[in-house]
Amino acid sequence: MAVETRNSEMSGQAKISSRHEGSGGLLDSVKKAAFVIGSGILFLAAFGNSLTWHLQRFWGASGDFWQNLWTKLYVAFEGHDEALFYLGTMLLPTITFWLLNGLLLVVDTTGKPSFITRYRIQVDKNNPVDPQKLRHALKTVLFNKILISGPMVVAAYRLQGWRGKPCGPELPAFHWALVELVFFVIVEEVMFYYSHRLFHHPSLYKKFHKQHHEWTAPIGVVATYAHPLEHMLSNTLPVLIGPVILGSHLTTTSLWYCLALFSTTVSHCGYHLPLLPSPEFHDFHHLRFNQCFGVLGVLDRLHGTDAKFRQTKQYERHTLLTSLTPLTESIPDIPKKGL
Repeated sequence: MAVETRNSEMSGQAKISSRHEGSGGLLDSVKKAAFVIGSGILFLAAFGNSLTWHLQRFWGASGDFWQNLWTKLYVAFEGHDEALFYLGTMLLPTITFWLLNGLLLVVDTTGKPSFITRYRIQVDKNNPVDPQKLRHALKTVLFNKILISGPMVVAAYRLQGWRGKPCGPELPAFHWALVELVFFVIVEEVMFYYSHRLFHHPSLYKKFHKQHHEWTAPIGVVATYAHPLEHMLSNTLPVLIGPVILGSHLTTTSLWYCLALFSTTVSHCGYHLPLLPSPEFHDFHHLRFNQCFGVLGVLDRLHGTDAKFRQTKQYERHTLLTSLTPLTESIPDIPKKGL
């Protein structure tokens, strides 16, 4: 009887200890995230001059060209700052998104050319993509772009106008533009990671985020295929909030929007192409659902939400491809037993 009592007490203490370790682990991860991000900012501040010396020389040589180009555009739209802002933040990113995805859709729908399809990550999927499923996704993407992203960019213009002059006559200095872009990346990583994990909570997943995960093997255009609420809070807000906080110039804002759309398209495209960022990380998220929630993977490493991913062949392939040999060939999957 005494032994049973001691075992019961030990079991209770173990559960309490486990709960403390869990909360402590989360707190520790948050502290580590703050340390890494803070260190990154300090490193940039301390070594920015040496890190950007060559780029600064290029900017110094071509700065007059870009300033003159911007001045001509600024004069042409004088008194119409709002129209100029929307031209830069809606038209240019839209062209970037649809030009890239138009090329990818040709491959997705026809399965050709073969020199592209051989780089497909999930070899047996979307070969070619289901037309009915694609049409449904395109309708949602257009809805989100026009009725969600559009009004949010309008709101962003109003807010950035309070913080600064987004369509001012002078271009931002090179170093400041670089610092802004780094800040945007950090803000997006933090906001996307935690909002994305929140949408994976059982009480929210089925109603909101499950729609995006209908594509277990994603294609580029479904980067913005999501429930409107998710598209607002998890896709668009993390990208818009950085320029709003800093009151950024239109040129930096437009460049950032284009880079963000390029990045998310590549992450969803389903092809690990030479010299492009690796999409293996987010592709694995669509395949397994409960791993790899972030963009850069920093917070996933700190919170341990990439632990299973790091034990896979996909993790070995998560690198910049610098040859013409697909990584599914150079790092093949382990054959299943019996095959």
